[in-house]
Amino acid sequence: MTSTQRWPEKGWAFLHLLLVVSVTQAEELVCRRRGDPENPQISKDGDIVLGGIFSFHSRWKDIQNTYIDKPLNWLQFQKYFLQYAQAMLFAIAEINNSTHILPGISLGYKIYDVCGSIGRVVTVALASATGNEMVFAPSDVPCTRPVNVQALLGVTSSSPCMAISTIIGPFHIPLVVGHNQTLAQLVYYFGWTWVGAIRSNDDYGNNGMAIFTETAQQLGICLEYSVPFFRTDTPEKIQKIIDMMKASTSKVIVAFLSHMDMDVLLHELSHHNLTGYQWVGTEGWNSDSRIAAVDRHHILDGSIGLSIPKAHVSGMKEFILNVKPLSSSSNELFTEFWETLFRCKLNKSKSSAENQTECTGNEDVTGVQNTFTDMSLVLIFYNVYKGVYAVAHALHNILSCNKTCDNKVQLDPFTVIYFNENGDPAAKYEIMNWQPNENGIVDFVRVGLYDASLPTDKQLTLQNKSLVWAQNSQKVPLSVCSEKCPPGTRKVLQKGKPVCCYDCLRCAEGEISNATDSITCVRCHPDYWSNERRDACVKKEAEFLSYEEIMGALFLLLFSLILCFLCSLTFIGKPSEWSCMLRHTAFGITFVLCISCVLGKTIVVLMAFRATLPGSDVMKWFGPAQQKLSVLGFTLIQVIICILWLTISPPFPFKNFKTFNDKIILECALGSAVGFWAVLGYIGLLAMLCFILAFLARKLPDNFNEAKFITFSMLIFCAVWITFIPAYVSSPGKFSVAVEIFAILASSFGLLICIFIPKCYIILLKPEKNTKKNMMGKGAPKRITSLA
Repeated sequence: MTSTQRWPEKGWAFLHLLLVVSVTQAEELVCRRRGDPENPQISKDGDIVLGGIFSFHSRWKDIQNTYIDKPLNWLQFQKYFLQYAQAMLFAIAEINNSTHILPGISLGYKIYDVCGSIGRVVTVALASATGNEMVFAPSDVPCTRPVNVQALLGVTSSSPCMAISTIIGPFHIPLVVGHNQTLAQLVYYFGWTWVGAIRSNDDYGNNGMAIFTETAQQLGICLEYSVPFFRTDTPEKIQKIIDMMKASTSKVIVAFLSHMDMDVLLHELSHHNLTGYQWVGTEGWNSDSRIAAVDRHHILDGSIGLSIPKAHVSGMKEFILNVKPLSSSSNELFTEFWETLFRCKLNKSKSSAENQTECTGNEDVTGVQNTFTDMSLVLIFYNVYKGVYAVAHALHNILSCNKTCDNKVQLDPFTVIYFNENGDPAAKYEIMNWQPNENGIVDFVRVGLYDASLPTDKQLTLQNKSLVWAQNSQKVPLSVCSEKCPPGTRKVLQKGKPVCCYDCLRCAEGEISNATDSITCVRCHPDYWSNERRDACVKKEAEFLSYEEIMGALFLLLFSLILCFLCSLTFIGKPSEWSCMLRHTAFGITFVLCISCVLGKTIVVLMAFRATLPGSDVMKWFGPAQQKLSVLGFTLIQVIICILWLTISPPFPFKNFKTFNDKIILECALGSAVGFWAVLGYIGLLAMLCFILAFLARKLPDNFNEAKFITFSMLIFCAVWITFIPAYVSSPGKFSVAVEIFAILASSFGLLICIFIPKCYIILLKPEKNTKKNMMGKGAPKRITSLA
């Protein structure tokens, strides 16, 4: 019966169940294990023996080999690994005292030290399975022996687990790799699509990062770089990693590292003062108080990442700290631990260290502050605790335990125990945030929870707590290769770069995009057109030639000129009551209508060039509606004058006997001279006003020289009517009528020639100038385009 459980790094691969059938053969031939015997550091007999593999020491001594004696000793006792062993012993003690699990069966243990070496892990795993005893067997039968331990627990990283699974594969021991999608979900939650990644260069880091990368790609997250790191890397290789981090544009670093690798990397980062990055950590280091203690440059402040959920086991802490019973089962290990813990020399110790104070072995462990008494890693101890209980429950079921267990049942090596259908428990992590307090000490604050057993949209939840980010910022860092493309644009990938790097290209005319980060623009329906922001289709305006347009106003001017020409006909023929009233009123009204059109055009041209300040709303008072109202208003005044004239004292037919003795001159008497001169005076007033405004606009750009033509036309108009007055007064009889007709025709032709002939010239003879580009040439403001 076999199974493995790879707990997350720092929970580590704490469960290796190795239950191998016990077969005994007592024969003559001797089979013995090659090499030196492997003896456990802590052991106790039992009906069923469980094996434990831990690294009580971190590395071998750096000594000069003499090739005479074997380099057997090691260096640097890792006190906190004794906590893991204590957690295993605590669980075994509980089970042995329980009447519910494995009644009548006692559990023993053999705990080995592998010194952080994969080679020793393999050696110890084989030794724990086969033992050191000699086996007798006949020549035609392979050497078989009783199994030494029925289960293995421990191992502190994935690479040793992989090695064990390869070596003891024939025993049908599976290795189950845990899921690492949680980290990608966390990165995605905060909108970080452009991140750097650094991983331990071992099975834990490489396999974990492979799963993270696959999940990240599905979520639209891009890795700017992903580099391996190992604590024994050369300075040159480490420098390349540092240079890559400095040259990167991503501000978020996902660190898939073991606590030992992070310890070394943090030491290197402090030399280069690489601060300001937002670190996202795995449970391998994110909740490790030892890493926070050595981060004196506060490089990791604001880090966010995963942590194994808290658990409380009554009595575990007290049992772990009570190490004195170890002195009876492993006097050598206890002695080294005690001397390392209290920095002393224990009585009867073989230690040759000088200048050390002596200790008795009765010192108070709780009064010491170090990695052993630091219980912040109790979550990991709990994994060891659960691993022992998993084995115990499996054995309980296999041995058919009721009130007692059948200890005669043969254990089948092909029986496999799983925690679920995949061999993994549902991933469940706390989200922890590194928040430095006033004393500069990091507080590990729980800010959320990830539970893979929940529905997808509810797996990751963050609490309403204030998060602290890199450099003590209260704002979520931004780490993207390209900013989001707003509506009205579409994404265009940058050549040779990941999909997270793109440019935002504005949609073409007639196309829109109404969502953020659109990859395409949609063409509008033929009845619609894109607006200025290109984020909506608006209905096209139906366009036709109307009086609201400038060209419509010019037709209105031409119509008034036609009336001016026609009104001269009313002066020809025998005067009658109606013709006398019509000739002067028609003349006065049509000329005012004509001058009003010219005056309106002059005001619009002048105001358009005067309203040059950004945001000016002057032109809203001179739109098409206002222009029509001004023409109507000016003309209405003349109409009122004419009505008053016709009402009070209208013109009438008159026979002039005085001018010629031999002729009777039929003419129209003015009736009221005041009315006549009021009509002419009002026309002259409008003409002078128009002339003055046009004169003020004489310095406009050449492309917009309509004001010059208006000035010329008003100059001719005024000259004609100024000369008309003495000529009219001094002309006798019918010649005064001829003078008035001449003045009407001359002034009308002046307006016609000065305003319309230049336009006809451009349209008929210079069509290349009749373009928007020419009208918007150098020096021409854009706001005048509607006047062209």
